[in-house]
Amino acid sequence: MPNHLSELRRPKSVVTADSASDGAGRNGAGQSGELANRILLGLPRSLCNNLIAKAPFVKLPTHSVLNEVNEPIQYFYFINSGLASVLNVLQDGKSVEVGLTGCEGVVGVPIVVGFKTSPTRVVMQVEGSAYHMPAKDLQAALKASPVLEKSLLKYSQELALQAGQIAACNRVHEVDERLARWLLMSQDRLGGSLIPLTQEFLAHMLGTRRASVTVAAGILQKAGLISYVRGQLRIEDRKRLENASCECYATLTRQLNVWKSESE
Repeated sequence: MPNHLSELRRPKSVVTADSASDGAGRNGAGQSGELANRILLGLPRSLCNNLIAKAPFVKLPTHSVLNEVNEPIQYFYFINSGLASVLNVLQDGKSVEVGLTGCEGVVGVPIVVGFKTSPTRVVMQVEGSAYHMPAKDLQAALKASPVLEKSLLKYSQELALQAGQIAACNRVHEVDERLARWLLMSQDRLGGSLIPLTQEFLAHMLGTRRASVTVAAGILQKAGLISYVRGQLRIEDRKRLENASCECYATLTRQLNVWKSESE
């Protein structure tokens, strides 16, 4: 994963479904236009249909930049497949991941509370697809629908929860524990057992050296929890991987389940 914007694809690399070949995000699920975004699926059908009518389905190639730091947010994305990484970018151009978004969520959250620019860079780390809506249309939809606003505000809290827990995780836990946590979070969003990322990319996401990720992956592989074949990580034993993870994965999962029960 590159550290500098010049090495990343700009938003123009987002292509419409008609002009793109199928990707492998979420193991192919959601790539054909079949609705998979959980926020849209959780809305009343008429509201969901109205939003989709204003949000063309697009393919999102790997390394597509959906939001950039301090730049106006042009589009709001209901992620349908693939995996987007939320990155904090430092002054020297280096960045570290503070959140993950897949078909459970959206990109462009600052719009929901009336802001126009992004404090983070959001990049597709696994190719996928989304329904993308112009920011002005999303703002109009929010004014017309308290149900949509409430749903998106809930998701903004989930992202904030992630950011806080990941910050603590990166500070105090060992690389193999963090890697296990990251793989579990990615699998939750992608589905299937394959995580199509290199160790170099994983090192960037975890904010550590590639050599450290190589050692950490070796520990998990030796224990039979994962296997690794050039560019592809396979989760072999999810239950034991959960046990190998730091407390952060369980903490995030538990809190999300609590919030879900409170809102039902």
